Amino acid sequence: MTGQARSHSRRVDGSGPKPGSATLEEHDEHDEVSFRPIRPVRSYERIVEQIEEAIVEGRLREGDFLPSEREMMSQFSVSRSTVREAMRVLESSGLVRSRPGNPNGAEVLGLSTVALRKTVDRLVTGRRIRLVHLIHFRMLMESSANMLAARLRTSEDLAAMKAALEEMRVAMPRGHEAFCAADVRFHGLVAQVSGNALIQMFSEVVHDVVLGMISPAIAGSQQGASMMELSLLHHADALEAIRAKDAPRAGRIARENLFEHFGALLPPEDCTAVRLLLDACAHG
Repeated sequence: MTGQARSHSRRVDGSGPKPGSATLEEHDEHDEVSFRPIRPVRSYERIVEQIEEAIVEGRLREGDFLPSEREMMSQFSVSRSTVREAMRVLESSGLVRSRPGNPNGAEVLGLSTVALRKTVDRLVTGRRIRLVHLIHFRMLMESSANMLAARLRTSEDLAAMKAALEEMRVAMPRGHEAFCAADVRFHGLVAQVSGNALIQMFSEVVHDVVLGMISPAIAGSQQGASMMELSLLHHADALEAIRAKDAPRAGRIARENLFEHFGALLPPEDCTAVRLLLDACAHG
């Protein structure tokens, strides 16, 4: 009838009727559709979103400069305090770096692992992640990186890894901190050769977090020098396996090195858990 509202049988998903499925007509007339509350979005968050998007898409690259504070106020039609809050968030995420008095605006640092590192640090501080979990993760990650590097390495890669290994040897007399810095370079090169971006990012972050947790104990330990010597031998063995393209051996050496290097620092029950992973990989 003209002028009279008609009831339409339609589906929530917009598809045609299916046997045994309910339509909106079949709902009780007192049923109400519920919605989630909307979170208000502040202006500075919109600025952060746009700049993050430009960095991810490559329209802003590392080394570029954002517009000045005054120009950003004009472009975004916001106040000075809003622009400054957006810059604070971007800086804390490691995406930009502001320098007082720089007329070019904040410098773009590009995508980094700063935010990821902060998240892992918080999880460690909150005891959601313990050293044994990080060692487990490194055993899986670094053994995979070694195996991939054994398959993919070039002569130039081998030369770079050999130079990093020599840096580790030269750094030993200078103490554990210098040795670890050279160790990070070696593992960074292996992760890079693996060709896996996630391995590269997580290798850097987890390696740094572990060092922050155990460095005080090792630096003050009488076994510090012997631990560095043993680690250097393991790294030399790993490099030889990578050179020989022996992927299984390269992966096994990574796991064994981590167990021998960190096992003594773990409580007995955690050491047993790491040993279980080592045995499982050996017989897998």
